[in-house]
Amino acid sequence: MMPLVRLAMLSAWNRRFTLGLMLIAVALSTTLLLGIDRVRHEVRNGFTQSVSGTDLVVGARTSPVQLMLYAIFRLGGATNNISWSSAQKLSSNPAVAWTIPLSLGDSHRGFPVLATNDNYFKFFHYGDRRALRFAEGRHFQTVFETVLGSEVAERLHYKIGDRIVLSHGTSEMNLSDHADKPFTVIGILARTGTPVDKTAHISLEAMEAIHLDWEGGAPLPGMTIPPELVKKFDLTPKTVTAVLVGLKSRAGVFALQREIANEKSEPLMAVLPGVALDELWQVVGIGEKALLAVSAMVMAVGLAGLASSILASLGERRRELAVLRSVGARPADIFFLLSIEGFFVMLTGVLLGVVLLTASFFIFGPFLETRFGVAFRVTLPTIAEFQSLLWIVGAGFAVSLLPGFRAYRVSLSDGLSPRI
Repeated sequence: MMPLVRLAMLSAWNRRFTLGLMLIAVALSTTLLLGIDRVRHEVRNGFTQSVSGTDLVVGARTSPVQLMLYAIFRLGGATNNISWSSAQKLSSNPAVAWTIPLSLGDSHRGFPVLATNDNYFKFFHYGDRRALRFAEGRHFQTVFETVLGSEVAERLHYKIGDRIVLSHGTSEMNLSDHADKPFTVIGILARTGTPVDKTAHISLEAMEAIHLDWEGGAPLPGMTIPPELVKKFDLTPKTVTAVLVGLKSRAGVFALQREIANEKSEPLMAVLPGVALDELWQVVGIGEKALLAVSAMVMAVGLAGLASSILASLGERRRELAVLRSVGARPADIFFLLSIEGFFVMLTGVLLGVVLLTASFFIFGPFLETRFGVAFRVTLPTIAEFQSLLWIVGAGFAVSLLPGFRAYRVSLSDGLSPRI
């Protein structure tokens, strides 16, 4: 066996340019296969970690998926709001450590507007319990100040000190502007890769202020309250869309969930974000299945390329194999020679693919995390990935048996007889 291995190495070195191209093809296929799998898992983790550290999301009774869609992802709209008194009662519950009220319904040039309070910047976390950070500026302190998500500022080319006008409603068609009450950009959040990036943030009092002279979703005819007079009015919110809740002890989450569900004064529901996001992923996770299909096709194409390359090289090696036969090599030796060669090409290509993927994540990981909020950590292959690599090497070895079997059947005279 060792002489065959040495002979295979010498033969491979003699054809190093051709085999180098095959190694590159196998390495790139492995990198793409593992990369797609890593992206699939990291995107799912990023999706399920759009909010973290929050124990319950409370809103009016609806489906858990719908509640998460409008409260976390700013998609759709709430069928009903919850009263401010219920939100206050929730915050004063002995089991509750903090609450973050959320009020939605307005927009700015296609981006949702979220009204909240200071707790949002203190307690809202995403990903692996990462807190919100300011790229520039600070959080709002007066009524007509706004904090923009990174994508809002980038796409609309806003900077600190710019003035913007909000619009009533979330549809991009037939919007009514709150033109008489512009806001000043006072802060821009660092990129998170979550819906926060696509949101303009204002205070709860600001949401009330811009609607003082509105009723039923339309401005009151002949009535205008200038910005300098809004503080003379009570700006306490009457309703909010949802409330994020953090508990002093997570052990009491189910007890509080039942307590909220049994509330007599108002029909409310509380959902666990992790459970609801898993359910939501089942709805929108068709992309994960598409990535799995792409992974399978990548592996199939890589293996087909390996087989075709070895088969194509047989025509060039007819004389080499015939000479080996003429000096005493048995057909079985030729079979094992090509099989060993295919195995080492596949093994070396897979190892190079792992190195290339690790280097890519090391170099481009910080940029991808900053840009898209998806963390690609440089780690050793997981058990599942290691099993995939073994399957790839095994499949490559099995594919290389086909050229070996074909060479096994080629007669000695076929290689020594010149073709005209």
